[in-house]
Amino acid sequence: MPQEKIVVTGMGLVTPLGCGVKSVWERLIAGKSGIVSNDRVDCGDLPAKIAGLVPDISVDEHGLAIDAVVDTKERRKVDLFTIYALAAAEEALAQAGWMPDEESLRDRTGTIVATGIGGFPVITEAVKTLETRGPRRLSPFVVPAFLANLAAGNISIRYGFKGPIGAPVTACAAGLQAIGDAMRIIRSGEADVVLAGGTDACIDRLCIGGFAAARALSTRNDAPERASRPFDRDRDGFVLGEGAGLVVLETLEHALARGATPLVEVSGYGTSADAWHLTAGPEDGSGAARALSACIGMTGSSLDNFDYVNAHATSTPVGDRGEIAALRAIFGERINRLAVSSTKSAIGHLLGAAGGVEAVFTAMALRTGVLPPTLNCDQPEDTFADLDFVPNTARKTAIREALCNGFGFGGVNATIAMRSIS
Repeated sequence: MPQEKIVVTGMGLVTPLGCGVKSVWERLIAGKSGIVSNDRVDCGDLPAKIAGLVPDISVDEHGLAIDAVVDTKERRKVDLFTIYALAAAEEALAQAGWMPDEESLRDRTGTIVATGIGGFPVITEAVKTLETRGPRRLSPFVVPAFLANLAAGNISIRYGFKGPIGAPVTACAAGLQAIGDAMRIIRSGEADVVLAGGTDACIDRLCIGGFAAARALSTRNDAPERASRPFDRDRDGFVLGEGAGLVVLETLEHALARGATPLVEVSGYGTSADAWHLTAGPEDGSGAARALSACIGMTGSSLDNFDYVNAHATSTPVGDRGEIAALRAIFGERINRLAVSSTKSAIGHLLGAAGGVEAVFTAMALRTGVLPPTLNCDQPEDTFADLDFVPNTARKTAIREALCNGFGFGGVNATIAMRSIS
C-alpha cells in the first residue's frame, strides 16, 4: 500500500576523519584515512596496535566543536559514546532546524540511538577502581554512564524530547536498526520527528584484546592507513573504530509544512536473523539476502534503479564473502553494474555506530553524485573479479537509489534504502 515518504532533514557525524558532515565527507572522498597508531591505549602486549580514533581536538578545522556541546563538568558524568552522540545530535538537529520550544512538539519527537556495547571503558575502569581502591571510591555516575540507553537518554533530556525513546543493542547492525525503528515509529503515528542512528566508543584494552582473541582484527600495525582492506585478497581483519552518526527523520509532508529542506528519502528497511552462528553469517549470505529483499520490496523500486551499495564489508574474509553472496542472490547478473564500496576502509569498524555513520555517507553520495572509494582495494579476491568496488579513488556519477548494509554478531542483519528527493 502507498505510504508516506520518510525523509532525512538533518545529519550529524563524529568520526575518525573528524567531526561535522561537510568536513568528514570532504576527507572521505579525498581518500584520507582516519586509522592511526593507537596512542590512547597501552597496546604493548596486544596484537592490534592501530585504531580509528576520533581526533582529540576541541574544535575541528571545518566542523563541529565537541567542547562547545559537552562541557568539562558534564564529561565527568558520561562515557565517550554519549559525548559523541550529543555532538552528532547537535549538528543533525541544527541542520534540520528542529529545536522546538512548544511542549506539544517535543511530545511528538522520538530519540532512537543505538550502540553495540555502550559505556564499556567506564565498566573496565570501574572494575580497576573497585579492585584497587575499594567500593567507596566508585563514582555515583558509573552506572548511568555505561548503560546502553544513556546516549538516547541524555539527548532526550537535553532537548526535552518526550516521544518514544529506544536504544537497539544489536551489535554492528544497531545503527541501521535504529533508523528502521524510527521509520516504523513515524509511520505508526507515534511521533512526527525522530532523531536516530548509532554511537560507540569502546577502544580499550579489553575490547581490543577480546576481538583479537577472536582473530577478528587486522595486525598490519606498521601501516595503519593500509590496514583496513575490504574485498582485497590481502585483508586480515577489521580495524576497531569509534564515533557517532545521527539523522533526523520525518515525513516529507511534515518537513515541507514547517519549511525544512528534505535531503534524501529513506525508502526502505529490512531486517532478519541468520539463526546460524554467534559471530559469522552463513557463506551463502542467505540471512543478509532476506534483509536486502525485504528492504528493496518496501521501496517498490525495480532492481535496475539501484546504482550503489555502501557495504558492511569490514575486511574479514568470511564477512566480505557472505555479503557479496547475498548481493549476488538479489541482483544476479546485474551485480557487475552495481557500484559497491566500503567506507570502513577509511574509518575502521565503528560497531554500533557504523550504520548511522554509513547511512550519512550513503545520503551524501546521493546528494553529491560522488561514490566514496574503497581504500586499499588493490587486488580484489579472485571470486570478486567481476565487481566494481570503486577502488582507492572517489568517482563522480549519477546515483538514483542506494542501499546501506549492516550485519552483526548474533546473526542480525539490517539494510536501508535511500533515494534522491524527486
